[in-house]
Amino acid sequence: LHATASRAAVMFQTFKEWFWLERFWLPPTIKWSDLEDHDGLVFAKPSHLYMTIPYAFLLLIIRHLFEKFVALPLAKTFGIKNTVRKIIPNTVLEKFFKHSTRQPSQTDIYGLAKKCNLTERQIERWFRSRRNQERPCRIKKFQEACWRFAFYLMITVAGIAFLYDKPWVYDLWEVWNGYPKQPLLPSQYWYYILEMSFYWSLLFSIGTDVKRKDFLAHVIHHLAAISLMSFSWCSNYIRSGTLVMVVHDVADIWLESAKMFSYAGWKQTCNILFFIFSAIFFVSRLIIFPFWILYCTLILPLHYLEPFFSYIFLNLQLMVLQVLHLYWGYYILKMLKRSIFMKNIQDVRSDDEDEYEEEEEEEEEEEATKGKEIDCLKNGLGADRHLIPNGQHGC
Repeated sequence: LHATASRAAVMFQTFKEWFWLERFWLPPTIKWSDLEDHDGLVFAKPSHLYMTIPYAFLLLIIRHLFEKFVALPLAKTFGIKNTVRKIIPNTVLEKFFKHSTRQPSQTDIYGLAKKCNLTERQIERWFRSRRNQERPCRIKKFQEACWRFAFYLMITVAGIAFLYDKPWVYDLWEVWNGYPKQPLLPSQYWYYILEMSFYWSLLFSIGTDVKRKDFLAHVIHHLAAISLMSFSWCSNYIRSGTLVMVVHDVADIWLESAKMFSYAGWKQTCNILFFIFSAIFFVSRLIIFPFWILYCTLILPLHYLEPFFSYIFLNLQLMVLQVLHLYWGYYILKMLKRSIFMKNIQDVRSDDEDEYEEEEEEEEEEEATKGKEIDCLKNGLGADRHLIPNGQHGC
């Protein structure tokens, strides 16, 4: 056992030495020793990133308190309520729902109707109500969107405050001036650490958050964001990294605020905010990012350095990110088209419960129609509000 542990330790040490070879991370002729702290100057170190894990758990605690003491009262102020969905208990249907499928086929509905002595319409309505019973309430979705909105607002304001007086924001040549021997500023440290901690916290809570259709895409997105930020930190691409972060965060504020007002039922406000988000998204990620950020990371460094591994790897990641921007832009255009021609915005990438919301609306319409029919029958009118001849109510 001791020999096995020793071999494992040797293998780990060998892998560690290979992984941190300078040629993978730094330009030729630059050594890790060149980036040691000296004369009061501090440089980015991979060991700094360990702190993102405890800070992520701290953000989860802050999030819990925020959702409880800020987001929940705000949701109630907007008039969002926890609706209790009641259904008639049915052992046969409940067993089928839990052990077979939540979406029975027409054949299943026919068989269940015969078995339970109910109409097919009643079976459909029961399953629709049962599915709606399990979906997260609007308050929970509002709380999550409110937390993300609050963080993105805070980090965007902080990012702008950190960057507004930095020369490389206005002169992209300064991004590479002196690279990689660029000392780390306290503002850069906190900007990176908070951003990465936030994405770790989203990853840790994704199992308990509202289930989304693109669950796997969100996991991949969070891991990719953490990977890109970690790599840029270790290779000291921090100046360009801060520019990438602020360009991305500025649009997310508007998306989360649009979701908040959507859950609150303020459709007009939601539509306006979504149009603002769309405009900022297209400007920041389809114009500024490719023609400003990618130009800065792909073209300008060649005037200072020969291409090397981390330069190639960084730009490959950023180009993949740009492909994702085009992919998301396609879906945003679909939503804009829907809002213009159908007067309704629904995030086709978002909550898995959107289809249940539609079902719930159908259910409410059915109940309203049913109530109208009853009222009409009481007044001697048919469902189409025409007079019913005497003795034909049962037809």
